[in-house]
Amino acid sequence: MGNIQVTLPDGSVQSVAAGTTPLDVAKSISPRLADDAIVARVNGDLWDLTRAFDGDAKLEILTTKNPDALEVYRHSTAHLLAAAVLELFPETKLGIGPPIENGFYYDFQRPVPFSPDDLEKIEKKMWEIQGRDLAYERKYMPKAEGLKLYGDQPMKCELIEERAGDVFSEYTLGPHFIDFCRGPHLPSTKKIKAFKLLSIAGAYWKGSEKNAQLQRIYGTAWFNKKDQDEYLNKLEEAKKRDHRKLGQELDLFSIQELAGPGLIFFHPKGGRVRKLIEDWMRDQYLKRGYAIVYTPHVMRADLWRTSGHLGHYAENMFAGMELDDAEYRLKPMNCPGHILIYRDKLRSYRELPVRLGELGTVYRYERSGTMHGLLRVRGFTQDDAHIFCTPEQVEDEVVACLEFAFDTLRAYGFEKFEAEISTWDGGASGKYDGTKDQWELAEGALRRVTERMGIKAPVIPDEAAFYGPKIDVKLLDALGRKWQLSTAQFDFTLPQRFGLEYVAADGAKHQPIMVHRALYGSIERFFGILVEHYAGAFPVWLAPVQVMVMSITDRQLEYAKKVHQQLVDAGFRAELDDRNEKVNFKIREAQLQKIPYMLVVGDREAEAGTVAVRHRKHADLGVKPVADFITMLREQVDSKNTNE
Repeated sequence: MGNIQVTLPDGSVQSVAAGTTPLDVAKSISPRLADDAIVARVNGDLWDLTRAFDGDAKLEILTTKNPDALEVYRHSTAHLLAAAVLELFPETKLGIGPPIENGFYYDFQRPVPFSPDDLEKIEKKMWEIQGRDLAYERKYMPKAEGLKLYGDQPMKCELIEERAGDVFSEYTLGPHFIDFCRGPHLPSTKKIKAFKLLSIAGAYWKGSEKNAQLQRIYGTAWFNKKDQDEYLNKLEEAKKRDHRKLGQELDLFSIQELAGPGLIFFHPKGGRVRKLIEDWMRDQYLKRGYAIVYTPHVMRADLWRTSGHLGHYAENMFAGMELDDAEYRLKPMNCPGHILIYRDKLRSYRELPVRLGELGTVYRYERSGTMHGLLRVRGFTQDDAHIFCTPEQVEDEVVACLEFAFDTLRAYGFEKFEAEISTWDGGASGKYDGTKDQWELAEGALRRVTERMGIKAPVIPDEAAFYGPKIDVKLLDALGRKWQLSTAQFDFTLPQRFGLEYVAADGAKHQPIMVHRALYGSIERFFGILVEHYAGAFPVWLAPVQVMVMSITDRQLEYAKKVHQQLVDAGFRAELDDRNEKVNFKIREAQLQKIPYMLVVGDREAEAGTVAVRHRKHADLGVKPVADFITMLREQVDSKNTNE
């Protein structure tokens, strides 16, 4: 066999002998590069550093500076976890162990649940194995032999049956661990410098509750301890900001066992914040040319058959109920209701675009293991709008939707966000409605919109809605975490299903294009994100209680009541702490409730008609006349300032 020609990123070519690996090439370039190398990219595919070239190749050596390298690093750490578990608990059955954002996990099946003590033992064993400097060695196995080899690992056999060709790849880690895997992996365990096991959770095999319940061990892994420590500190901060914890401490909302999981009860304080969020959005609707509508919570199943939801979305809908002569369903989405309103009369092109907006509550059957506080629930309210327009109008409308989305996020103090375009799979799966031409037209329109707005929006294949492609907007919160909220979805299939029309300038009837649009995503999810972003300390315009008035002794109580009433009359959310407690105790309680302002009144303040102003963050702001404080507070509220 002749030499292999390896082309490097700078265009230079090395002629190497058969059997040469990317690591060999890295060593020939620089010992430093070989030491920093994590994985290779060969002809565009990720490739083990120790795997020999199989022909002429374009080669890129990936170091710790490359995100793809970090994924491989974390996947290798997941294998290290599995090897440690099998050494400690040999009876364990293996599931899957992929890299995920910020870390990795591995699914296991065993009769006895893992305990926190087990987690500690497993991590210790992982470091022990890491110290052995074991190679991640790629091997090939005929399918028939592989099924025999993995005979005591039923989940691996199932994966081999489903995914393996006649010959498949597997990776060993020392003499006792082997895993069916496509790879690639690190050259050896010595490359792993920083990891930590974080938690144990339940998971169903392949994500289906019909399958066996497994135990999932989550971990994090980083190229160095400094990055890991920063991440772990961020996790600790996130725990302090957990909206479920703060929701209880601040008396904002609850989930009642008697009512059922995933159903949210907003308490008076949470209700105040929610009303502000809803009122802001409705005001924006009217300013931006939307009509506000209301649609029923339950509608005939025939409607959902026509819309396609019973065909594509039935598993996420609640079961039907028989009422009178027909089956009814709780609505999982608002769009069919808006379609019926549009369809109620024949429209002229002069009326288009028609923008219908609703803060409509929908109900979706989320599996019990997937629900999470306010972030994933079974009943939630979407700030939902649907735009019916001509083909010529659609790009302008999507641009306006995105501008509306960015304005919304900025209004609540978010300054960093990203966008993604989700497309179909080309029709391979059959799960998408519409023709190839329709999808190409729609996806092209979304790409032009992002180009027009100067937005970088990577394309995510096979993540579209069944009725059309979409643009999703993700925000970054105070901790740099990404949250998917706003979306604009292109739809050409529902207008067709419902026979929607408008009369064009030529007098002929045409089918409008429909754009689905939600900006908060859902009120519940947005509320939860706001709680975590602000750590419960809402900006003054959003705070459920803006001012707490308190007297030092009972002698000033009447004056304190008068100040409180002045604030209420001025339209502020003020409360009076008239408890017979020491003022320092009252201040501390108000601080814990994250109330922006505390007004303390003693004898001097009562005589002078002033208040001693304290801020939750900036402490003592001095003594002010009540009228001056009201003016200052009014300016902050009216400006909707999100910075303290």
